[in-house]
Amino acid sequence: MNKAQLVEAIADKLGGRQQAADAVDAVLDAMVRAVVAGDRVSVTGFGSFEKVDRPARYARNPQTGERVRVKKTSVPRFRAGQGFKDLVAGTKKLPKGGEVSVKKAPKGSLSGGASATVKKAVARKATTAKKAAAKTAVAKKTTAKKVVAKKVVAKTAVKKTTATAKKATATAKKAAATAKKTTTTAKKTAPAAKKATAKTTAPAKKTTARKTTAKKTTARKK
Repeated sequence: MNKAQLVEAIADKLGGRQQAADAVDAVLDAMVRAVVAGDRVSVTGFGSFEKVDRPARYARNPQTGERVRVKKTSVPRFRAGQGFKDLVAGTKKLPKGGEVSVKKAPKGSLSGGASATVKKAVARKATTAKKAAAKTAVAKKTTAKKVVAKKVVAKTAVKKTTATAKKATATAKKAAATAKKTTTTAKKTAPAAKKATAKTTAPAKKTTARKTTAKKTTARKK
């Protein structure tokens, strides 16, 4: 029996083929989602579906006999319930008429089941997505703060460098001005020094000349 035949088999009980197809799709989708999320789907009298993890192992290629490395994986597993096993083994007879072969769920158990499991799985995924979004937002904020801090440090360094350059330029200008003043003072002092030297030398020459004349006069008298 395939899916289409299954739908036809339950169409009369559900009031039409479309309703039956929707019901089958809904049941299968809920079971698949629950098992993928790692939950166990158990139907009393029928069996249970669960996710099983298989570790990495070595297997053999049936055609070549070569040893092959098989990676770690997860597979779905179905375990038939005792009532299903008894019906297949023939120890129990199938009910006649419109009775259901699988035991009905006990009262109060319909509040849980696959739909609740699916809701839990969806809630887990939503929580995980929220946490991931929060982490991403925090990472973005931290990165933005670091970038801003780097820009501030760079601006501060540029300002300090500019201020240092300005100070150096001002110092150089002051040194140049001092050098000009020194040169001007030296120029002004040089003529005065020359005049003082000339005045000192002139009397000395006159005194020497007078002495020489006196000596000559004395020599003549003798």
